[in-house]
Amino acid sequence: MISPGLDRAKTVLCIGAHADDIEIGCGGTLLRLLRKHSDIDVRWVVLSGNQTRAAEAKAGAERVLASAASSTVQFGEFEDACFPYSEAMALKEYFRELSADCAPDLIFTHRREDLHQDHRFVAELTWQHFRNHLILEYEIPKYEGDLGHPSVFVPIEEELAAAKIEILFTAFASQCDKPWFTEETFRSLMRIRGIECQSPTGYAEAFACRKMMLD
Repeated sequence: MISPGLDRAKTVLCIGAHADDIEIGCGGTLLRLLRKHSDIDVRWVVLSGNQTRAAEAKAGAERVLASAASSTVQFGEFEDACFPYSEAMALKEYFRELSADCAPDLIFTHRREDLHQDHRFVAELTWQHFRNHLILEYEIPKYEGDLGHPSVFVPIEEELAAAKIEILFTAFASQCDKPWFTEETFRSLMRIRGIECQSPTGYAEAFACRKMMLD
C-alpha cells in the first residue's frame, strides 16, 4: 500500500543525473526527514560525473546522510549531457538492475518535464522501472526556465534551508563559478515555494507527484 505520508517511509531511494542534483532538488526535505526519523535507510544514486564530481557527490551525500540509520551511495560512470543519446541502453540496464535490487517506500527523482535531457531521461527511466512506488519529482532551477506547477510541498525550517545551502557551497566547489549557483537562487526558490503552500516556516521544497494511493 502506497502512503502519501513521509513519516511512513523507512526506505528512500534518491536518484540524480549529476553530482549536485539531489542536494539541490530535495536536500532540505531529506535533512528534515532524517532529523525526525533516525531509522530510515537511504540509497543515494548519482549517475554521471568525472573523478572530481564523484568526490563532490560523495562529500555532499555524506553531509546530508549523516543521521541516517544506514545508507548506500553509488555512482554510475555515464557521460554527462549524453543521456539518452549515447547512453540509453546502458542506462536502461542500470535501472533494471537497480529496481531488481531495491523496493523503496519513497523515491526522489527528476521531473519528466525538465528540459535538460539528462534529467528528463532519468525521470522516464524511474517511472518505467518503479511502477508501484511513491515517486516525488524534484525541480532544478536553470537557464531554460522550466519550473512548473508542483503539487506537493514540504515545509523546510529556516535552519535546514541554511544547512542545505551550506552543504551545496561546501561540497560542490567546482560549481561555485556558475552564475546561477548562488545562495540567492536556492534560498529564493525555497521562499517562493514556501509562499505558495503557506509554509509555517516561510520555506518549502516542492515536487511533482503523478500517482498517489491514499491509505
